[in-house]
Amino acid sequence: MAFFNTSDGLRIHFEETGSGAALLCLAGLTRNSKDFSYFAPHATDLRLITMDYRGRGQSDYDPDYMNYNVLREAHDVVELLDHLELEKVTILGTSRGGLIAMALAASNPERLAGVVLNDVGPVIEAAGIAKIMDYVGKRPAAKTYDEAATALKQIMEPQFPGVSLDVWRRQAEIQFEQTDDGLKLRYDEALRKALLEQAASGATPDLWLFFEALRDIPTGVIRGANSDVLGAATVEEMHARHPGLISAEVPDRGHVPFLNEPQSLDIIRKILDAA
Repeated sequence: MAFFNTSDGLRIHFEETGSGAALLCLAGLTRNSKDFSYFAPHATDLRLITMDYRGRGQSDYDPDYMNYNVLREAHDVVELLDHLELEKVTILGTSRGGLIAMALAASNPERLAGVVLNDVGPVIEAAGIAKIMDYVGKRPAAKTYDEAATALKQIMEPQFPGVSLDVWRRQAEIQFEQTDDGLKLRYDEALRKALLEQAASGATPDLWLFFEALRDIPTGVIRGANSDVLGAATVEEMHARHPGLISAEVPDRGHVPFLNEPQSLDIIRKILDAA
């Protein structure tokens, strides 16, 4: 377990294991570095780096919740790379992590050796946004990990058919913390306020401009076949705007693939080889 301090004084948690090519794993909006535990057994030949964004996991919560935004979080990534004395890195970005990778392509392309976008692109489907806003910042009704696992399986079964209850139990432990008062979120509940106020301000950046900044960077896209966040039409347009883009669709997965699927691993390896 390790920490570094950001330029605005927050303590950010990160971990690194192994040696070899550096791969920085960036999690989804409400997730943390533990999300990559499914992928880690397939990365024993890599220098695998994970981090918890500000307000998530073991990192400090920001007293100004409006700092929970892609640009500030991208700046934190640059400061982590500086802390680790890494000039370049390949990024594996899940959902929010992919948006951060695209922002870095626009602001600091020289720091990127390659990028893998896990079920995210320049267009976020309305159905996916609605589903995210239905749960973000709200504690689960479930009081135990077993209850949460059962609820997750029921909710996610249409997008993730056949995923075992054991996997959802593991996912519940990643997403929630058991307390005497039930399950607690592993992130700052004020993240919801940040999303709502940022959306109301109308200050959303043009994500296509961010994506097009990846044109000269080896880039791969992983899409869950049942995803309600990344549409197939968006992937098609991404190919049109990035001629070197490679992509794969993972069957029986929605938002987001676990990254231990053969299709996911193939894309990740191809980008690492090209970086």
